[in-house]
Amino acid sequence: MVSNQQVMRSWRPMGVATCSLAVLGLLSGCQFFQGHEEAAPAATPVAQRAAPAAVVQQDNAIEAAIANAPADTAASEAAPAPAAGPVLNPSAPKSYTVKRGDTLWDISAMYLRDPWLWPEIWQVNPNVHNPHLIYPGDVLTLAYGANGQPQVMVSQGSALRVQPLVRSSPLDGPVATIPFDAIRAFLGKPSIVSKEDAKHAPHVAALGDRHLVAGLGHQVYVKGLQDKGPGRYSVVHVGEELKDPESGKVLGYMGTYTAAAKVDAVDKVSRATLIESTRETNAGDLLFAEDTHSVSTDIVPRAPPAGFSGQIMAVVDGVSLIGQYHVVAINRGSSQGLETGHVLAIDRRGEVIPDASCKKRSDFAWCFGKNVKLPDERAGTLLVFKTYENMSFGLIVSTTVPVAVADRVRTP
Repeated sequence: MVSNQQVMRSWRPMGVATCSLAVLGLLSGCQFFQGHEEAAPAATPVAQRAAPAAVVQQDNAIEAAIANAPADTAASEAAPAPAAGPVLNPSAPKSYTVKRGDTLWDISAMYLRDPWLWPEIWQVNPNVHNPHLIYPGDVLTLAYGANGQPQVMVSQGSALRVQPLVRSSPLDGPVATIPFDAIRAFLGKPSIVSKEDAKHAPHVAALGDRHLVAGLGHQVYVKGLQDKGPGRYSVVHVGEELKDPESGKVLGYMGTYTAAAKVDAVDKVSRATLIESTRETNAGDLLFAEDTHSVSTDIVPRAPPAGFSGQIMAVVDGVSLIGQYHVVAINRGSSQGLETGHVLAIDRRGEVIPDASCKKRSDFAWCFGKNVKLPDERAGTLLVFKTYENMSFGLIVSTTVPVAVADRVRTP
């Protein structure tokens, strides 16, 4: 008879669970035997989270956001464990004084890994008409709610929030969401014209003195200014059609600035004088008021609905590689649920390249036509600042790699 000990010894090298018949009669469990026995490693203690580095005062939030790079860790060791929600930057300051030149996007990026989640941590005042307005001089304080979620609130308001007094210089307004200097030139001299604007914009009906083209100092006659009023206008020549790459529908046109026109009085047909010219002006060219107030400066960044996607159709100035603070047009608008303030992630299309392994094979016939499609890569972030029915304009607020026309945009 073979003893239980011999059976156990013979099966031990195979690592199979065996039990003696006597033990099986008493116990329901089995023991696993290995070729040799090792002590179980001691549990490694969880490393204590390093305290965040001291916050260095910056000249403005832009510099602070650059210095405090985003990360996935929490902002402070003392902070309670939050529920699922916005992730704080590790160096988010406990307090920050808003400075002239700051933007809401930069302040949001200083506190959050995903700046478009700002509305989820901002503690609003329901008695204020627009509670998201932040003024230079406001002191922002980081705290935590009862559920552990981070909260940012104004702990000390600036003088701009009190009763107005007689002052020798104008007060600063609320900080803008994005640097509007980046889009001011585009708004005044559009190089991309939506189909709606092209349809309703005033246009040059005729040229003075029967000129074939008009230049500096010439007069032109304009129709469609009745509801616009006198003032300075940009004259834009409408160029090639801008088509939706998916549906093929015309959504807008490429535009070229030709001149600045001054209108002194408005009538059914108004006389305008070209006071600045960069190229010839023709009959049919469109007029746009050099007014940058058509876009609100107090946009609140937020994410669009889940599953949203679209494509970049064109870029202002026609550059091939798009970087930070470039204006782009995308093939989605209000009819697809897009709104001003929506933030979109940009994915650079993966290239299609020859399969590198073919260079190591002698059978070139097998390699013929063998390509590899590289995966799409996150390239940056876009904030929508103006929408139409089927297209929108957005500002590239950040990039990690160059962006190009036809790259995809989606819910971040």
